[in-house]
Amino acid sequence: MSENDTPTEQRSGPLEGIRVIELGQLLAGPFCGQLLADFGSEVIKVEPPGSGDPLREWGRERAGGRALWFPIVGRNKSSVTIDLRVPEGQALARQLIAKADIVIENFRPGTMEKWGMGYGALAAEHPQLIMVRVSGFGQTGPYAGRAGFGAIGEAMGGLRHVVGTPDAPPSRVGISIGDTLAATYAALGAMMALHARHRTKRGQVVDSAIYEAVLAMMESLITEYQQAGYVRERTGAVLPGIAPSNVYPTADGQTILIAANQDAVFRRLSAVMQPPGLAEDARFATHVARGERQAELDGIVAAWTATLPADALETVLETAGVPAGRIYRAPDIMADRHVLARQAIVRVMHHEYGELAMQNVVPRLSDTPGCVRHAAPALGADNARVFGNLLGLGEEQRRVLAERRII
Repeated sequence: MSENDTPTEQRSGPLEGIRVIELGQLLAGPFCGQLLADFGSEVIKVEPPGSGDPLREWGRERAGGRALWFPIVGRNKSSVTIDLRVPEGQALARQLIAKADIVIENFRPGTMEKWGMGYGALAAEHPQLIMVRVSGFGQTGPYAGRAGFGAIGEAMGGLRHVVGTPDAPPSRVGISIGDTLAATYAALGAMMALHARHRTKRGQVVDSAIYEAVLAMMESLITEYQQAGYVRERTGAVLPGIAPSNVYPTADGQTILIAANQDAVFRRLSAVMQPPGLAEDARFATHVARGERQAELDGIVAAWTATLPADALETVLETAGVPAGRIYRAPDIMADRHVLARQAIVRVMHHEYGELAMQNVVPRLSDTPGCVRHAAPALGADNARVFGNLLGLGEEQRRVLAERRII
């Protein structure tokens, strides 16, 4: 892509020079786009005229009547508006895609084909194009055509059943983990496809299914059942057989999480507990023995932690080299000295809200790091630049398209 086509903002990162057209909405597609934009891709987000991505209205809390989620997911991107449901809009989108390296979509499988923008049609015009497709069940198979939000993928990928306590129905993780996992795998797939393109000179499809992204994170759940007939169930705050690794009370009414299940770490914990020497007790001397007496051991550790206030307990554990930490909420994260020192939270300006705090780019690269250049733009903020500079549409052409609500 030409430097004359890029925004005037300073763009850097390992993906500088890669142009991405993001056609998706809500979370899975847009989060994939965020990951690529964070590392320097020029991501042009296509949204419906007037309403925009529904995620612009999503979020638990609001400021000035607007939700606070989209400024994060839409960060580092450009926003243009195109009605993809009409032929003129589809033709305009194809012009954009023809100038891109990657196109992201997370519509129900078959939608892009219905619009004349399936991979076969796009690749015929642009053989080096990489198409990232995120969906509930993938692009093939008997469930491919089903509607599949992240919650369904979490359920059918095995996660929901193991989240929560044994005495309650299956619960959920407090974030949209299925969507973001599928998006993360989609971004990883895009990077692998880019690498392959250097060799083959051809693009390909990256097919990321939400349920499969969740399933991929389920450790040995499948193999345990296949080999031993064991079905994992909900276990609350602990993993069966992994001890001590739990949340324990403190003398001042707080809690602290201690993970001392590895033999050497447990010996260090045992040395600072009162009374010391628990690691020499045959009942707890090995990993297997501790797992067999998990509840008993948790009770012993809890009785000791309850004698110390949280600050003193944390100091004792840190000095001994025992992994431990508080269970943070947002205020705790923002005040933590380590978070502040590593700049894990950044502050950027937003056209409506002013200064916004949000999580920084992950992971950190030593030579070509990503960065948060700006929060999400206003809907259609880049129409003139993208349609004018990139596609060569004159002001009168853009005015006519806007009057017809195609852009």
